[in-house]
Amino acid sequence: MAVLVIADHDGSAVRDTTHKTVTAAKAISGDVDVLVLGKGAQAVADAAARIDGVRKVLLAEGEGVSHGLAEAVEATVVPLAANYDAVLVPANTDGKNYAPRIAAKLDVAPISDIVEVVSADTFVRPIYAGNALETIQTSDAKKVITVRPTAFTAAGEGGSASIETVAAAEGAKIAFVSEEMVKSDRPELGAAKIIVSGGRALGSAEEFAAVIEPLADKLGAAVGASRAAVDAGYAPNDYQVGQTGKVVAPQVYIAVGISGAIQHLAGMKDSKVIVAINKDADAPIFQVADYGIVGDYKTVVPELMSALG
Repeated sequence: MAVLVIADHDGSAVRDTTHKTVTAAKAISGDVDVLVLGKGAQAVADAAARIDGVRKVLLAEGEGVSHGLAEAVEATVVPLAANYDAVLVPANTDGKNYAPRIAAKLDVAPISDIVEVVSADTFVRPIYAGNALETIQTSDAKKVITVRPTAFTAAGEGGSASIETVAAAEGAKIAFVSEEMVKSDRPELGAAKIIVSGGRALGSAEEFAAVIEPLADKLGAAVGASRAAVDAGYAPNDYQVGQTGKVVAPQVYIAVGISGAIQHLAGMKDSKVIVAINKDADAPIFQVADYGIVGDYKTVVPELMSALG
């Protein structure tokens, strides 16, 4: 039984999500290959070849697959799937985009957001915003699976896999037009070790920037937000943490003015240490917090900043 992992990368390096997806793949089979899609992605393939447990790296380079367009990715992966029993991708924006299309072309049911591999055909995934876990068993000959990276440890380095070039398909019906990249000195939200998140209680975009961002900069942290804060316009969409945003599991998660709706908790409750600051002592966030401060953030955050020096 062989497994193909589609690498998540930034064009020059393999992201940590790939290492974690490889760990999930190794729990299914000892024969794990990694597919690198992109343009000028030789450095990415070299990095993927060093992941422990990877048997072979397949490098597909072309303009059509350089931006992760679902049609081009599917057209590249489906012919390769004949050699594999399972295709695994991280459950991020890109993976959720093309995994269903790959599954449809293979005429199988996709298995989404797994957090545990029980056996080669049995998996565990969260349902009801993470309030319950569902164990599912599939009879499909081929499996297309998205993996929640925060649930798995990252595979180590030290591998020496061979690299093989394969054909990359072009997206015939769609074309990439443009993209806008937001550059920041802060860590990427999905991979940050420390996250400072703000909620609706901040009251305005100006207050959010004045309170949350200095604290994040002081800690070298990423900035997050609840859906309520994003919907109110206090923070951009890519800051959103929760069921309909990013799922994170940092070492430290600081929630400022966040009540703790189940949709938000679904995205951050696996954090190693959760610190909650809220003036409502009955806020649900305190039920999952390791450390809770009942008080006005306007007083607590400046005191915290002062204590940090």
